[in-house]
Formats: sequence, C-alpha cells, structure tokens
Amino acid sequence: MNPLVKICGLSTPDAVDAALDGGATHLGFVFFPRSPRDIDPLMAAELAGMARGKALSVAVCVDPDDALLDRLQSEVGPDLYQLHGRETPERVAEIRARTGAGVIKALAVKSGSDLDGAAAYERAADHLMLDAHPSGDLPGGAGVGFDWGVLAGRSFTKPWFLAGGLKPESVAAALRITGAPGVDVSSGVESAPGVKEPALIAAFLKAARNA
Repeated sequence: MNPLVKICGLSTPDAVDAALDGGATHLGFVFFPRSPRDIDPLMAAELAGMARGKALSVAVCVDPDDALLDRLQSEVGPDLYQLHGRETPERVAEIRARTGAGVIKALAVKSGSDLDGAAAYERAADHLMLDAHPSGDLPGGAGVGFDWGVLAGRSFTKPWFLAGGLKPESVAAALRITGAPGVDVSSGVESAPGVKEPALIAAFLKAARNA
C-alpha cells in the first residue's frame, strides 16, 4: 500500500502542480505569520482549488482562535486542520466540531515520554503527526528529525504521519524503519526557506512510492 504523503508549506502553482503530478495525498498551507511559508488565505484558496478531487488540502495552524478558524473555513474550506501548538485534546475536539473538517494533531517528539499523551489526542483527532521537538520559535519546518528508536514497540489507533528532517534521499529508509503509514515534508524539498523546488518534490514523492 502506498503511504500517505503530505507536501507542506506550498505557496505557488508550480509547487502544487509538482505535488499533484507526483501523487501527493495531502497538500499543506501554513497560516502562521512567523513562518517563511505563511500564506494569505485567498492565495491558499486558489491553490487548494487546484487540488480539489485530487488531494486533500490541509490548513496548518498554531493555536488558532475561533476567528481564524472561521475565516479559513469561509475562504479556504480545507479538508483538514493540522494543529501545531499547545492545543489540548478538548480544544482539538472543539475545532473538529466547529469546522466540520478533519484534524491532524502534531506532537513534538524528543523522547518516548512525549508519546505518553498520544492516546488522548487519538480520541479527538483523525490523524497524529509525530514531529521533531521545536528548535527556535517555530513549531515545525526546521529540517531536523528525532530518534526513531523511541517509536519501537509503539502502536497507534489512528493513522499517523512521520515528520522532521525528511528528504528525498532519506524518506524510503524512514518508511521502512518506522513503518509509518504517512510522511510529511516541508524544508526537505526547498531550495531556500519557504521556496519549494518542484524537482525535489517529484524526487521525494517517487522515493516514497518506491519505498
């Protein structure tokens, strides 16, 4: 079975075309002003429209308030929200109910203890994302990974994405070693922060399909 593959931080039609042509299952659009991948909702709506019927659109947010959720739901209408902040399981459930969309909850992983609360989020979210612990003031997209050994013996009741430092040359090994049903990439397919490289997107997707 082919893995779920999410290309995150998209901001141009060329990058979206590369993701769709390569068979990406999820396209991520970042709504976080401090990120170099932050995108205006109206531009995101145009790009998400290109993907409709081909891949799922994901609004990536950090502790979004209700006003932002309502705006994104109205202007973009994403299939899922990816939550990268300190959202509690209760808040995840509220967001899912308010928007009517699915939810991916990102968990920052540095050691096995960071996975101890996963079960509570599985009851509220549709997917988990296991990402590296934040470095600096950004919750993701830093191009760093975590020790996959902490996943040994762990199982999850919901589909999950592996994230953090993945690149075209490492994604196949990541899938084989972790058994992840999905992978997520952002900086690993960029030529500069926030600048997606279509050739790298194509290479990443090919490597993931062939893993």
